[in-house]
Amino acid sequence: MTQELAGKTALVTGAASGIGAATAAELARAGALVVLADIAPPDRTMADIKAAGGVAKAVVCDVSYETSVEELFEAVADWHGRLDIAVNCAGILREGRLLDAPVADFDRIIAVNLRGTYLIGRGAIRLMTASERAAGDTGRMINIASELAYLGREEFSAYCATKAGVLGLTRSWAREFAPGILVNAVAPGPIDTPMLGLDSMSPEWRDKEGDVPLGRVGTPAEIAGTIRYLAGPAASYMTGQTISPNGGAVML
Repeated sequence: MTQELAGKTALVTGAASGIGAATAAELARAGALVVLADIAPPDRTMADIKAAGGVAKAVVCDVSYETSVEELFEAVADWHGRLDIAVNCAGILREGRLLDAPVADFDRIIAVNLRGTYLIGRGAIRLMTASERAAGDTGRMINIASELAYLGREEFSAYCATKAGVLGLTRSWAREFAPGILVNAVAPGPIDTPMLGLDSMSPEWRDKEGDVPLGRVGTPAEIAGTIRYLAGPAASYMTGQTISPNGGAVML
């Protein structure tokens, strides 16, 4: 496979596991120098990338805190002095009935999924804007939404609201920063990650998650391949768009 991202610096949040870890590894295979950010040390992801011959740097960051995000971007700038690609994968999921769930749960989901996307996007676009670029060399901002931004789901109202908000941020930023920075989103369907927690689900609930036209839950690698496309030269005429690798759960 070609290394179409050779010489590019990429940032991936939520890089310790799931879609974030798979994305970081995929971008490294494409030749990018990857900064791995997560609230938990993404040491395993970094070790896997280095074992495969890639280049990575790990930074602990809570995306919901402005000072933590500022420290992250200081580390990114100090490492290679530029940023070309940023992928907002950090996110949390909590189930809760509207009439029973504590407001603190809502606040935390908003803080990580929506405020975190905002803070990382702002810092990334600032650094991309400051980076010197050749003509036609666009920065790439990629946000992770969800099929639930479209479908909704009972007892997941806070999560659904954050992912719909991510789509709104994506479209607004795409207009604000064109043509120099392309901003797109990926809205996965059910994906086999620790956040989804398939191993702890009942067989009935696992069947419900896989009740899509393709008849199965997706893999992090399948989402990472979509993100690699959006980060690469083939997506040079895409901005403000959402790609939905969801097994057919949502068809727009």
